[in-house]
Amino acid sequence: MRYLLFALVGYVMGSIPFSFIVPLVKGVNITKVGSGNVGGTNVLRSMGGYAGAVAMILDGVKAFLPVLIARAVFGVSLPEGMMIGFFAAVGHSYSIFLKFRGGKAVACTVGTLSGTLPWYVAVFFGIWIPIVLVTQYVSLGSLLALAILSGILFLTEGYAVGLWMLAFFGLSLFRHRKNVLALFRGEERKTDLIAAFKRKRNEMKNR
Repeated sequence: MRYLLFALVGYVMGSIPFSFIVPLVKGVNITKVGSGNVGGTNVLRSMGGYAGAVAMILDGVKAFLPVLIARAVFGVSLPEGMMIGFFAAVGHSYSIFLKFRGGKAVACTVGTLSGTLPWYVAVFFGIWIPIVLVTQYVSLGSLLALAILSGILFLTEGYAVGLWMLAFFGLSLFRHRKNVLALFRGEERKTDLIAAFKRKRNEMKNR
């Protein structure tokens, strides 16, 4: 019952669609623009870096908070904390508020790490940022960072934590399956992070 309750709380929290809500505040239905995906990357591409960053941070927070509260108040173990975050990622990917549509679980994975193993967040971004800046492929940077982290956590944190990290990677890989095919075909959309933030700043100056 304990595990079921934690999984349910994680899923419901993860289902809150911040990457849908943030654009909606600006009058944009994110499912109708760009790739149509309800995730931070589509918000960033379609509305600029700042809106994308806010959406990604909030999508991370909805995994971070239940994990943090469960560990601080209920004293759950590290693998249990990873489990709660994983179900938040499932909720993010298959939100009950969006007819089981959603994002691709990366922000929730980072949020989970923030609440369980925060020092590995720096490792994630240490891998993710250079890859995305050089290749401009967010999907490639995300998947490689998660894959490498899975291997690292098996070696440093043990079998149980490593398996949960592998589960995060597997979920994200499944959600990115079309992106992976597009990468192999040379058809994946590029995202220039620097240009995305510059574009929004220029729009604010021109108002």
